[in-house]
Amino acid sequence: MVTIVVIAHEPLASALVAAAKHVYSRDPCAASRQLVGMDVAPDAPVDATLAAARELLHKVDQGEGVLVLTDVQGATPGNVAARLVEPGKVAAIAGVNMPMLLRSLCYGASTLDALVTKAVAGGEQGVHRLGT
Repeated sequence: MVTIVVIAHEPLASALVAAAKHVYSRDPCAASRQLVGMDVAPDAPVDATLAAARELLHKVDQGEGVLVLTDVQGATPGNVAARLVEPGKVAAIAGVNMPMLLRSLCYGASTLDALVTKAVAGGEQGVHRLGT
């Protein structure tokens, strides 16, 4: 199963992970899903954050690949995520939202490349204007 790691501005990563676990709290397969978050504190040094992220990925990778979801491209969490990418081993997507995360969890048994496609589609398809 692909490991999913959320790296985002504090406290977004922890909040997204907690919300996803809430949504899937009655799912018997939830315990087998590998989902972790890494909150990035304000003014966190990029090099220290990158080192901590690499250590986290090393700890949680189950050998099926790691999908890193981050909030904003160009900010520290996004810069760290981009530097973690290893084709075939670690993929990263910026713009994480709940629909993207939930879709990623639903298709966690997919290959890493297939999961990236499903995650992006989930994020895009989850954005709607309401009340019209």
